[in-house]
Amino acid sequence: MKYISTRGRAPALTFEEAMLTGLARDGGLYVPEAVPQFSREDIAALAGLRYEEVAFRVTRPFVDDSFTDADLRDAIEKAYSGFGHDARAPLVQLGPNHFLLELFHGPTLAFKDFAMQLIGQLFQQAMKRRGQRITIVGATSGDTGSAAIEAFRGLNNVDVFILFPHGRVSEVQRRQMTTPDEPNVHALALHGDFDDCQAAVKDMFNDFAFRDEVGLTAVNSINWARVLAQVVYYFTAATALGAPHRSVDFTVPTGNFGDIFAGRIAKAMGLPIGKLVVATNRNDILHRTLVTGEHRKEGVQPTISPSMDIQVSSNFERALFDAYGRDGSAVAQLMDELKGQGGFPVSQGALQALRETYASGRASEEETAATIRAMHARTGETLCPHTAVGVKVAEENIDPARPMITLATAHPAKFPDAVEAATGQRPGLPKRMSALYDRPERVTEVDNDLGRIEHLIRETRAK
Repeated sequence: MKYISTRGRAPALTFEEAMLTGLARDGGLYVPEAVPQFSREDIAALAGLRYEEVAFRVTRPFVDDSFTDADLRDAIEKAYSGFGHDARAPLVQLGPNHFLLELFHGPTLAFKDFAMQLIGQLFQQAMKRRGQRITIVGATSGDTGSAAIEAFRGLNNVDVFILFPHGRVSEVQRRQMTTPDEPNVHALALHGDFDDCQAAVKDMFNDFAFRDEVGLTAVNSINWARVLAQVVYYFTAATALGAPHRSVDFTVPTGNFGDIFAGRIAKAMGLPIGKLVVATNRNDILHRTLVTGEHRKEGVQPTISPSMDIQVSSNFERALFDAYGRDGSAVAQLMDELKGQGGFPVSQGALQALRETYASGRASEEETAATIRAMHARTGETLCPHTAVGVKVAEENIDPARPMITLATAHPAKFPDAVEAATGQRPGLPKRMSALYDRPERVTEVDNDLGRIEHLIRETRAK
C-alpha cells in the first residue's frame, strides 16, 4: 500500500512514512493509491464484534507492513482502553429512523480521541524503532488540540505545540489544552482565527529548513492516519443497523471535512452508504460550494459551535482530488487560487461528482439553539451545539427507506454556556474530569507571525 499526494509532485510513501510526514512536501495531502475493497461477507462478519476488533480489520489493509499484526493490535487496545463506554461508539435512537452515534466517550470528550489516541500509540512505536525525536505542530478550533495533547503528553521523543485561536474556544476546550503539566506539551494561544492557525502550520511545513531542523510532523486531520482511524466507526454503526443487507445514511457536523471524508473512504471500501450529508453552521463555505459550485471564502464568523468556525477546510482538498479524477496538477492550481484569490469555481464535471457523493445543509445560530432545546424536551438527550447542527440538517434529509445516523461529535459539557442558554440546564463534566477547573493553566500567547512562532518552537522544544 502506497500513499500519494493530492498535488501530484511528492514521492509515494508507505503508511508509516505518510503518518510521520503529515503534509506532503508539495503542499498536498496524502491519500491511498487505491482503496482496499471489502466484500459483503467481510462487512457482515463485523457485526457484533468488539470495537477494537473492527478497528483492526478495517485499518489492517491500509497499514500493510508498516506495523505487524501484533503491534497494530497492541496500539488499538491501548488507544481505546481509557474510553468511558464499553461500546466505544454507542448508538442512541432519537426518533423514527434517526440515530445518534455518540463519539464523545474518549478522554477529552470529543470524536477526535478516536484518531488521536491511536496515532499516539503508533507514533510511539515508530519513534522507538527509529530512535528519533519529532516535533508535532497542530492547529485546532478546539477539540483536535486537547485530543493531541492528551494523546502525546509525557511520551518520549515527542514535543507537541498546539496553536488555537485566542478567545475563540470554549473554557473547557481551553483548559483541556492548558492544564496538562508535562513539559513536552505546549498550548499556544494565537491572536487570530482558526484559519490563521491552520495557515501558520502549513507555512511551517513549507519552510523546509525549519521542518527538517525540528523534525516537524502534523497530527491535524491533514494526517492520513487521522482519517483512517475515523473510518472504523462508520462500519460499527452501519453494521449495527443492518449493513450490508441494507444501506444507511450519515450526517456529519463538518468543519475541516476530515470526519465526513472518512465516510467517503468507508463507502469506497464497499460499505453501503446512501447519503453523506455535510452539516455546517453559518460558516457555510462547504454547503455553498455544493449548492452553487463556487468555493469562496467569506470570512469567519464566531458561533456557539466554534469547532466549525472554518473557511479553509483542509480535507476538502482530498474530496476535490477524487472529483477531478485524481489530477494533482488541477488540484494544485485550485489551491493556489484559494490562497491567492480567496476561492475558485468548481468545474461542472467535478461538481457533479461531489454532488453524487455529498448532500449538504446549514443551521443558523437560532436553529442550532432551537434543536438543542427541542431534542432535550422530546428525548431527554442533551446535544452539544455541533451535534445540534448535525441533527437539524439530518432531520431535513431523512429518507424513510434508510436509517439516518448523525455523528455526535462532542460531549455537551464542553459547551456548557450554549447548552444552558438553550435548555436552562448546565451540563456537568464526567467525574473523571471534575478537577479540570481547579488545575493551574499553562499557556503562551503568540502573535500571528511565522518567524516568532518558529523561534518559540526552536527555543522551547527539548534538544
